[in-house]
Amino acid sequence: MTDPTAIRVIVADDHPIVRSGLRALLDMLPDVEVVDEAENGQAAIEKAIEHSPDVMIMDIQMPGVDGIQAVRQIVNANPKIGVLMLTMFEDDANVFAAIRAGARGYLLKGATPTEVANAIRAVHDGQVVFGAALASRIATYFSTGPASTGPDAAFSALTARENEILSHLAAGASNTAIARHLGISAKTVANHVSNILTKLQTADRAQAIIRARSAGLGT
Repeated sequence: MTDPTAIRVIVADDHPIVRSGLRALLDMLPDVEVVDEAENGQAAIEKAIEHSPDVMIMDIQMPGVDGIQAVRQIVNANPKIGVLMLTMFEDDANVFAAIRAGARGYLLKGATPTEVANAIRAVHDGQVVFGAALASRIATYFSTGPASTGPDAAFSALTARENEILSHLAAGASNTAIARHLGISAKTVANHVSNILTKLQTADRAQAIIRARSAGLGT
């Protein structure tokens, strides 16, 4: 019987052996259920729309529609789906293109099974995950200015409450966790997050978190 609390995952990769290996790994996790597989970007889009998974594991280089294009269409169709890139490409162009497209995580295929499992859980919880080798480059890329400006200068357009919520976001907290901590509703938190994204001119939650961390919040 399917566990209704399990994290529902779709694996998208054009190599059958990779899909098979990932499925074997994920089938061993009691809190994860693989609901489908996709062999290319177009199939990933269609199956994401069909199943509305919690997490998509996506390669970049696939025939037809590539992974980055697929991420963009999937996130536009359903922003609740967390996309975790799992790829061999670690160049800046692909990493930052994936982030801009809406990916919440980016791991290299050399990641350990534990790293992959933890990344899936983190992305499902609304966190942003990047492999250790990529983290400093990503923080630098999204840095809003010299380190000496500090968080207050970087986010001076935000209200005190918005800065407080941004700090919780940067620490990896979900909207529900933030609402519980602050004693407000999750809907109110979501409204504040929307205002934060607008004021920081960031495309999504992931970029806001990265900018906040680069300015020293959440550490």
